[in-house]
Amino acid sequence: MSLKKVLTIASIFIVGLGIVGAWFLFSSNTNFKSGNKEIIVKNRMSLIEITNLLLTDTIILSQSSFDMTCKLLRYKDQTIKPGRYVIKSGMSNFDIVKKLRNGLQDPVNLTINNVRDMSQLCSKISQQLMLDSTILYNKLMDSLFLDSINLNRENIISLFIPNTYQVYYTITPEKLISKISSEHEKFWSSKNRREALQQRNITEAQCYTIASIVEKETTFESEKQAIAGVYLNRLKTGMKLQADPTVVFALGLFGIQRILFEHLSTASPYNTYMIDGLPPGPICMPSLSSLEAVIQSEMHEYLFFCAKPGYDGSHLFAKNYQAHLQNAAEYRKWLDKENIK
Repeated sequence: MSLKKVLTIASIFIVGLGIVGAWFLFSSNTNFKSGNKEIIVKNRMSLIEITNLLLTDTIILSQSSFDMTCKLLRYKDQTIKPGRYVIKSGMSNFDIVKKLRNGLQDPVNLTINNVRDMSQLCSKISQQLMLDSTILYNKLMDSLFLDSINLNRENIISLFIPNTYQVYYTITPEKLISKISSEHEKFWSSKNRREALQQRNITEAQCYTIASIVEKETTFESEKQAIAGVYLNRLKTGMKLQADPTVVFALGLFGIQRILFEHLSTASPYNTYMIDGLPPGPICMPSLSSLEAVIQSEMHEYLFFCAKPGYDGSHLFAKNYQAHLQNAAEYRKWLDKENIK
């Protein structure tokens, strides 16, 4: 065979290898036709674990071509970067591996809501991010930090405005706290919220505590501002709040359906039947709507409210104690009729 033919065959072979290599690298290797899928690469994950995750979640189609691309781009255990990565339909092996290898994360939608206390909150955050809940909790409870933001261990949860925030999966506790503090300031400095609190003679932390009680009092959005107004009226006149949800919190019996007379004497700084004013801190993280209900609470003369007979959970309001007693008697009568203990 002549040298010319050998060179021609070699050239064809090299070109063929190039075409095959380009196909492995740059042709689509996603196993879904449209939209996006995500992968969470956790700390200390191996390449085998990541590959299995991509296959199990039907993100990639061909394992062999993905493995070959990883070798070509030197993506291995030592170069893995944790994070949340969004894989778009039609992405090639080159696109996927380059994104993973370079740590080109996509932000996590961190949802902060529906928790009772700081322990639950830190646990919920750690389930969504690469954060240790104990480390985060300890940093938030640090006395120097609390002093710097004028909060304490009982009301530190009021730093967290219930919402969804975009952060990276690998965010540090320090950067997360800075982000939350920034969002807290942004919330209170907008829409004349601080001016509204001044008119009602309450602080941001006090507003949060009242909102937490409102949150547990009603599921009716239309009632929240009226209920907030009742509590503010009671604070103004020096009456005890006498809020049943604070008794539930003090007892720790969160599934209880009916507050009995014997429960009202529970010794606790959170039992507003026993203490004057507000409890030391919130009894839960309120929803955004409950916070806004206190900020924009109704101006009225009601001092009492009581659950209305029936299963809908709505309330009857009263301006004086006599009217309230009548409402309460009707409700107790209904409870007894329904055999609700």
